[in-house]
Amino acid sequence: MNRQTGSKTKAQVWVVENGKVRSRLDQLTTEEPLEIRLVPLQKTVAVTMRTPGADFELAAGFLYSEGVVSHREDIRRISYCVDESVDGEQRHNIVNVELRDGLIPDLQPLERHFYTSSACGVCGKASLEALRLRGCPVIPSGPTVTPEIIYSLPDKLRAAQGIFTATGGLHAAASFNIQGQLLNLWEDVGRHNALDKLIGSALFSDELPLNNCIVLVSGRSSFEILQKSTTAGVPIVCSVSAPSSLAVSVANEFGITLIGFLRGERFNVYTGLQRINAAERGSRLRDVHP
Repeated sequence: MNRQTGSKTKAQVWVVENGKVRSRLDQLTTEEPLEIRLVPLQKTVAVTMRTPGADFELAAGFLYSEGVVSHREDIRRISYCVDESVDGEQRHNIVNVELRDGLIPDLQPLERHFYTSSACGVCGKASLEALRLRGCPVIPSGPTVTPEIIYSLPDKLRAAQGIFTATGGLHAAASFNIQGQLLNLWEDVGRHNALDKLIGSALFSDELPLNNCIVLVSGRSSFEILQKSTTAGVPIVCSVSAPSSLAVSVANEFGITLIGFLRGERFNVYTGLQRINAAERGSRLRDVHP
């Protein structure tokens, strides 16, 4: 396999079709580890398997979602680690995050994040109690949205997924306004990494909380997706597949409208049906199962 810089990697594959074998080059999604360190503590707080690109946004979004930082100003500087033993070469799989002076975060809750898998999310026991203890607020009531807006989101996400089109192997997290206009989109081999990149980008742009946005993730909605959405203040979270039971519990407790199985002109609402515009109920909502 020949390494290609960035989010795609070239690989030779053999296609077996109709009893014949032929060789061709394929594009694969690059997956590499990223270590997130806090300096000057020299403390590794997470290692995640991710798609290279937007590493600073990923780190910032992760730290915001975990309550290590609360504002953009809490992060003094983010940089790649420099290996002094190799002529100052940057190590692009290690990110150093320097916090503002005087900020001493409680790192004990981060112990469960020492290794994060792109496939399954955060390893270790995760619970609602952690969010309660952090004092995450309930998402404010509103806004409302029509079913037609929700129906339109997956096609808009797929149309904007450039790397997925080339590799077929990436997840995405996208934010939309209430009119269904795409605001931001990030891709990664892991859903939760893509959402961290989205949240980190919003943190850098002073756009948090995302109280007037819809977030759509590819795949399923897990606890990690809802945890991150709760901390970012997202009122409506959609996915094209099923949510987990703990994801539904988080959405219910923190006032999030959780939508799953969003395919074509059909979706399920698991919590927060009140944000689906009542004026559009009746026959248009007969396929919606809360």
